[in-house]
Amino acid sequence: MISPDLLPRRLAVEIFDAVLRHNKGLEDEYSACMERQEQKQPLENRDRTFVRLLATVMLRRLGQIDDIIGRFLKKPLPDKACYVQDVLRIGTAQLVFLDTPAHAAVSTGVSLVKQNREYGGFSALTNAVLRRISREGKQIVQVQDAVKLNVPSWLYEKWEKEFGKEKARKIAEAGFREAPLDFSVKFDSAVWAEQLQAVEMPTGTLRRKQQASVPSLPGFQDGIWWVQDLSAALPARLFHALAGKKAVDICAAPGGKTAQMIMAGAEVTAVDVSANRIRRLNENLNRLRLNAKTVCADACKWWESEGRHQTKFDAVLLDAPCSATGTLRRHPDVAWHRTPQDIKRLNQMQADLLKTAVDMMTDQGELVYCVCSVLPEEGRLIIDSAVQNGQVERVALTSADVPAEMITKDGDLCVLPFFYESTGGCDGFFAARLKKKGEK
Repeated sequence: MISPDLLPRRLAVEIFDAVLRHNKGLEDEYSACMERQEQKQPLENRDRTFVRLLATVMLRRLGQIDDIIGRFLKKPLPDKACYVQDVLRIGTAQLVFLDTPAHAAVSTGVSLVKQNREYGGFSALTNAVLRRISREGKQIVQVQDAVKLNVPSWLYEKWEKEFGKEKARKIAEAGFREAPLDFSVKFDSAVWAEQLQAVEMPTGTLRRKQQASVPSLPGFQDGIWWVQDLSAALPARLFHALAGKKAVDICAAPGGKTAQMIMAGAEVTAVDVSANRIRRLNENLNRLRLNAKTVCADACKWWESEGRHQTKFDAVLLDAPCSATGTLRRHPDVAWHRTPQDIKRLNQMQADLLKTAVDMMTDQGELVYCVCSVLPEEGRLIIDSAVQNGQVERVALTSADVPAEMITKDGDLCVLPFFYESTGGCDGFFAARLKKKGEK
């Protein structure tokens, strides 16, 4: 049995390898790893949290970490020694970005290499490199350009073109910070703010700065609240009224927006293409004691074959598949997985889903389109095209809907990741409120 101090670090290396080299999603791989580990040697909550933190920081700061390591290697490690490379990365993350005591970060790194028979010969090199980094790593960080090293140039250039140099850099830098825990609560916000050691944000979201094991927090088992980023909680609030109305949530999992619409009084149908995500949505709704009709299907195909034969919806919420580049602080793997070609592929999917969403809507209905990205191709330009083609008209947001700084000149919602920076920032998000062309 591996020692308790080594196990979280070894698991973090396994997760990192799966994400970086095998294109796995960080969230999915972390969950799968914890499920596997539960069958072997269960971890305490603090160790589970540590595994996640290590893997996240390694991905979030990968460019800087590799730049630091490269300065202390006479020649690059051979491809077959990728495990050693990852051990050096995890050691560097601890020494430079997590303030782990040097003796702990170095000794555990050396032990991880020694215990792997295939790489034991690299233990002296691991020791030497990590000791150098323990002495000099933080000084190197002071002169690095974190944005240039950690953010893909194609992505940064798109932000810069849309928002200008100053805002683009702030968007990028926001992705390096650890996200707080945000909650949407059913009722009694002030009471639950105290219970959760949180503050109420101007948008109504509760925010807890300290990380914690979510299931252990008060109110979880009773279904009083759900974890939902401040930005993600805004789109479902953009409908004028939902009480007594038929609503559909497209691409609904994990169900935070579905829960909001139910709490606002709507009869909700939740559609998602992934069976695993629908299972998770149902689990979340069951915990919250909320009911919705769930459909596991491609929304376009479902509506074409079955849905259109039923009554149309008064409210349609489309959380379209997107690059998720607004969520880098929570999902740093996105930076290493996405390409410009992905954006083009997603654009077609977004346009198709928007067309279907409009068809789902009653003549007097409302549609909210949203993405967790601030790239214009996935938000503003998609809506511009739909307006120009005569599909929809914008219903401009006002300061009664959201804080004024979040409203664009077109009347859409654009939440930049550095908003509320002093309390932890937020995910980058775009949303537009729409109606059928010519309807009052």
